[in-house]
Amino acid sequence: MLFSSCSEFKRILKSTDNDMKYEVAMDYFDRKDYNRALQLFDLLQNSFRSTPKGEFVAYRTAMCYYETNDFEIAGYYFNKFIQNYPYSIDAEKAAFMNAYCNYLISPNKSLDQQNTMTAINQLKSFIERYPESDSITRANELLDDLNNKLEEKEYNICILYYKMENYNAAITSFENLLKHYPNTKHREEILNEMTKAYFDYAENSVPSKQRERYEACIEHYNTLTYLYPDSPHLSTLEAVANKARKKLELLD
Repeated sequence: MLFSSCSEFKRILKSTDNDMKYEVAMDYFDRKDYNRALQLFDLLQNSFRSTPKGEFVAYRTAMCYYETNDFEIAGYYFNKFIQNYPYSIDAEKAAFMNAYCNYLISPNKSLDQQNTMTAINQLKSFIERYPESDSITRANELLDDLNNKLEEKEYNICILYYKMENYNAAITSFENLLKHYPNTKHREEILNEMTKAYFDYAENSVPSKQRERYEACIEHYNTLTYLYPDSPHLSTLEAVANKARKKLELLD
């Protein structure tokens, strides 16, 4: 039966009867035989372009790639479907799936985040275009997850700058992170690191720049004390802030 089935499939592939190929491909798709369905759909792309059947072929081609875990190619075909059939009943699903495929190939936070940015833009576009969609909740969850990934990447870069003793870059990066992510879960840690970074920056600065940097050190320590009175960092930072105050007295 296996050899007979393979032989029959090869015969169908070679057939010039596109309507028959279409019916068989749809049957394979419904039975979740996505590899065989895809082979037939690929052959039918040109034949049924700009026809009702072409719309079904295009959407299911994208779904076949998705179901076989080829998310990058699936995303390409979902995007192509949206462009070619913007008023299709499947346009909304294709828009979500396009964004979801880019979400799935979004890399580890230590790597380049181009796919992450692409997925974020696509999810925002989907949310704006289909505010009543059943997939809105899921889209927002995915968007939060991707933004958290970018936030973690930025935070790790800030910490790296500080460890490399590039205090100016560390401070600038921390400030940008707080600007981009005002509700960041790392705010307490950032205030801790910025207090230390400003002190070290002042220590390594020319005398004319030291005052403002020691003052910034104390300011961030005071902010941390106000926002997080029970922070475990305060005991260590108190000594840093006291050193900064003594340095300021010497500068008077």
